[in-house]
Amino acid sequence: MIDVYLRGLSTRADTGEPVDTIASAASFFLSRIDTKTDKRLEAGSPARGQVALASARLAYQRYRAKFTGLGWEHLRDLGARPQRPLWASTGNKNPGYSDVRYVAELIGPGVINTMPEHTLRAFADHGAVARTLDADPDAAERMLAAAAAGLDLAAVTAELEREGVRSFCDSYHQLLGCIERKIAAGAAR
Repeated sequence: MIDVYLRGLSTRADTGEPVDTIASAASFFLSRIDTKTDKRLEAGSPARGQVALASARLAYQRYRAKFTGLGWEHLRDLGARPQRPLWASTGNKNPGYSDVRYVAELIGPGVINTMPEHTLRAFADHGAVARTLDADPDAAERMLAAAAAGLDLAAVTAELEREGVRSFCDSYHQLLGCIERKIAAGAAR
């Protein structure tokens, strides 16, 4: 996604179009990753409850790497903004895990966290603000390697992507149906 975003910005810049009004975020639905992978990992696996955090940390490393260097600096000088990682689905679905894990473990500059209200309140109550996202960059690689020994991460990713697209399509069609009903009700008056 980052490469597509950067190509789009570069194409606009090369044709003299403005890039300073464009903003983008790449969404990562975190608790869904752990919910799916935990079901497939053995009960004692150290990767249980860690795949989403490790994935987010790797994504953040890639984000930081892509938005540096001469190519990015040229776009930045034209007013371009980086595509920011957005942590979604940050309400914990497993009562055995901390209720603020997808917030407290992923704090860093340049990210967006769209937490549900109960998670926001929990973090305000007992969360600690500290830069945690990139504290140990190599640990994320090791964790995903350990998880890959017990499951097919590419298959899990593809399944999650299909489910996510289906869910967004269903929501879109529900919204269209609601709009159509409102229009019909208004026309009947």
